[in-house]
Amino acid sequence: MASPRILVVDDEADLRELLEITLVRMGLDVDSADSLAAARAHLAQNQYALVLTDMRLPDGLGIELVSEVASSCKNTPIAVITAFGSAENAVAALKAGAFDYVSKPVALEQLRLLVRSALRLDGAAVLSVRSVSGVANMTAAPARMIGESPAMQALRAQIARLARSMAPVAISGESGSGKELAAREIHSLSVRADQPFVAVNCGAIPDNLMEAEFFGYRKGAFTGAMEDRDGFFQAAHGGTLMLDEVADLPLAMQVKLLRAIQERSVRKIGATAEEPVDVRIISATHKNLAQCVEDGSFRQDLYYRLNVIELALPALRERREDIAALSDAILLRLVSRNHSDNRALLGPGALEALQQHGFPGNVRELENILERALAFAENGLIETADLALKISRPLALTLSGAERSQPRPQTQPQIAVVGAADETAGKSGDDAIPSCLPDYLNGIERDIIQRALIQTRFNRTQAAELLGISFRQLRYQMQKLDISEPK
Repeated sequence: MASPRILVVDDEADLRELLEITLVRMGLDVDSADSLAAARAHLAQNQYALVLTDMRLPDGLGIELVSEVASSCKNTPIAVITAFGSAENAVAALKAGAFDYVSKPVALEQLRLLVRSALRLDGAAVLSVRSVSGVANMTAAPARMIGESPAMQALRAQIARLARSMAPVAISGESGSGKELAAREIHSLSVRADQPFVAVNCGAIPDNLMEAEFFGYRKGAFTGAMEDRDGFFQAAHGGTLMLDEVADLPLAMQVKLLRAIQERSVRKIGATAEEPVDVRIISATHKNLAQCVEDGSFRQDLYYRLNVIELALPALRERREDIAALSDAILLRLVSRNHSDNRALLGPGALEALQQHGFPGNVRELENILERALAFAENGLIETADLALKISRPLALTLSGAERSQPRPQTQPQIAVVGAADETAGKSGDDAIPSCLPDYLNGIERDIIQRALIQTRFNRTQAAELLGISFRQLRYQMQKLDISEPK
């Protein structure tokens, strides 16, 4: 089988020769061109596993070639060579569809990494250079993003397209909408699928430990550094590094992160030299990063570095038709996790109730609701009341005026306690803050449940229906709040 063929486009003869020699030593065939016109002629006659072009050419800009190859030769990755420190050119090329970029002066090891990643995009190319790049895991992973709504179909199509690029991706979406799942899906569909995926919650790392956690440290660099340790960048080498809640990074760390992304190298604390790292950056946040830039809490240059490709995740309320499939998948996982042989099912009306719910917490809230409901469900059948989707209104609204005016039975000491709490709140004013919030809320809940029981003459089944909860939930709350039927 013929070796993969690479097209090198550069008007500097010395650099072009260096690139040709490096690629030939990797076992690849190389064609070269010194202008846009010559490159177009080669592309019209041959198919290439990779095109490598300079940004500035005698008859135009390399970004023109990037756009042409990205639109007409979609299976051919194209990478660009940019001037040192020219972040704007690199970002513009990536937005135009470039697979990746390398900076001048060209670091040969970085070039080899780029070429190996690009060749993995073509299964045939990988087989022919097995000894050079290794065998990529091209088996598609099971889809993590569940749903067949138009919004989810569009999202999966977008993920499949951008997975071929090495460009940084910024994922935006509400809390609980599945940003890490989307990042893992991008990674699993990319040429880095057989390499590490490292997810980091930027908001959970203390400021004084951030540099050590991200870049690592040498033994003896500080008190407690008993041995050399790699950071997140080294752990993700060759794979994907996800920066979750990136907006929470302090400004001082943003500067260091920007340099690591631009130079593709990091320096451990206590080290004198930098070491190259090959990672694809995926960032995520529920905040508006553009607004953070305007507020001065996020650096503009880092924003442009991270926000090369933006991926917006839809809220669950925008794809209600996916709730059925999501619920089935979540319940299957919960049953499997509990090592139960029983099936968990949504009863009549339960699915409709879920589809009408607002879900401010998105998929994470759905998981929480179903896990709680499954604990109350009879034989795995989840009824609408088990979902407990809405907070019951005070029962005073449902009782008749005569019933509300009747004094509470003296046989119920709990009611007297609630009355005392109400009196205390009244004396302090409407805006008073209770001294012990859990006791205060328990008192309110006890009062509501007792009035429901009084209205139904302590028929717990009817009281549960009146409260909009299941019989099991009512029994549990009565035990918790020490409510018993008067003798």
